[in-house]
Amino acid sequence: MTEQLFEHVKNNFGITFHDNELLIEAFTHSSYANDHRDLTLKNLERLEFLGDAVLELTVSEYLYKKFPELPEGQLTRMRASIVRAESLAKLAKECELAQFLCLGKGEELMNGRKRPSLLCDVFEAFVGAIFLDQGMETVMDFLRRVLFPKIDSGAFSHGMDHKTALQELLQKNGVVTIAYQVIKEIGPDHDRQFVVEVFVEGDSLGTGKGRSKKGAEQEAARVALQTLEKNS
Repeated sequence: MTEQLFEHVKNNFGITFHDNELLIEAFTHSSYANDHRDLTLKNLERLEFLGDAVLELTVSEYLYKKFPELPEGQLTRMRASIVRAESLAKLAKECELAQFLCLGKGEELMNGRKRPSLLCDVFEAFVGAIFLDQGMETVMDFLRRVLFPKIDSGAFSHGMDHKTALQELLQKNGVVTIAYQVIKEIGPDHDRQFVVEVFVEGDSLGTGKGRSKKGAEQEAARVALQTLEKNS
């Protein structure tokens, strides 16, 4: 199993660990360590603690740079939607990390391998291990593969709802008509991007691009908000 883990990490994320024991630790649950006390194994909890902090910092930096016009409150809400347990558990599934978890018998019988909180833990521990073994730049490379494209596509736009903000701003003094229109589709089917234009009472107020129509609409609304702020 350990050799398969090393190969998985190398082949899928381009990472070859210098300290393989650190990687093994990131995938050793406390239940497994308790079932094998004679081996004095380290479990993932300390790496999880570190990875949680690393994710907070890296995601904060990415949002800060990507959305220069957003106020602190919106950045905080979006970061919270990204680093919450459900989101990280989904990333762990997509990265196929669960299959390499070392679980105790009881945890295995209770389907711990599918439990969102446990999947979140292993993702955070994995990030912590990457940070200790390779440094922050490798962590950023990993997140550019598995997380940042999702932010770019608007997957977490519920944490930063520009469309609602635009509607509230424009309709403070009465109802106005706001419409979003796909004006262009770019790229092949497997890498399609949409360009959306937002119209207010028939007048164009901004365009946005994204890997989904919803993401492009959010980006168009963000541009529109920025335009209105500059003209106010």
